[in-house]
Amino acid sequence: MWLLAARRLWGAGYLSTRGRSVSTGGVVEMWPGGSVDKFGAVTVRLQPGHQRDEAAFRSWLQGALKRWREEGRIAVWLHIPIMLSGLITCAASEGFTFHHAENDTSTLTLWLKNGPNKLPGYATHQVGVAGAVLDEVSGKVLVVQDRNKTVNAWKFPGGLSDPGEDIGATVVREVLEETGIKSEFQSLLSIRQQHNHPGAFGKSDMYFICRMKPLSYNINFCPQECLKCEWMDLKELAYTSRTTPVTSRIAKLLFYGYKEGFHNIDLPMRTFPAVYSRLFYSLYHKELPAAYEVQE
Repeated sequence: MWLLAARRLWGAGYLSTRGRSVSTGGVVEMWPGGSVDKFGAVTVRLQPGHQRDEAAFRSWLQGALKRWREEGRIAVWLHIPIMLSGLITCAASEGFTFHHAENDTSTLTLWLKNGPNKLPGYATHQVGVAGAVLDEVSGKVLVVQDRNKTVNAWKFPGGLSDPGEDIGATVVREVLEETGIKSEFQSLLSIRQQHNHPGAFGKSDMYFICRMKPLSYNINFCPQECLKCEWMDLKELAYTSRTTPVTSRIAKLLFYGYKEGFHNIDLPMRTFPAVYSRLFYSLYHKELPAAYEVQE
């Protein structure tokens, strides 16, 4: 349980700068002190204004590591800005390895205890979102053909979710950017999981397909992204050979909901407060009958 909680908190970034200051001897003026999280890991953040003297940094780091080991610290998170990249070699010589890099900062880690490294890895998935925009009056669904694909197959418009963006917001944005159609999120229909994805730098890919309600109908598609865009009869999409397997499958699911009731296929979204202060999460599941919402 401790390790699971640590992984969640480390991965969410809530522990990286909290805790008491760590003593680093008489070189605090030259390099920053660290901070210790509740699990005993030290975080050090170098700033672009810190000295680039590699010999001085190596001497400081060796002394700091000795002290942290004596204090029983379990690991070190070392953040090095791109302007101080020369110091990465010094850190590597002390056993640090890359954890991740974002924008102008690299993050390195060092496990200080015996046994296997128990620090959580960095992001392992990308999130793609697509919108099945269905006009319930005409029974037509919005489809596109990607310009950059070798096979001109019909598919739902969509794209990658930005960091911190809900999938409902992603699909509204992507549908509008690709097709010019304004839409509204209705429910989650399906999730595809795929590993070793070439388009995700060999990482895993999570692909969320959502049911959408159109708020406009005049297509003005993006010619840089789309070769074609049109409103297609839903039944035709479900059974045509000119589409992708996942699109065909979801079109059949959508056709079933259109004929028999969307309650059979929808996974609506509800928002709940998280255990972390002032944070919330989205939960997608079949609707509960009212009698099960509150215990009698």
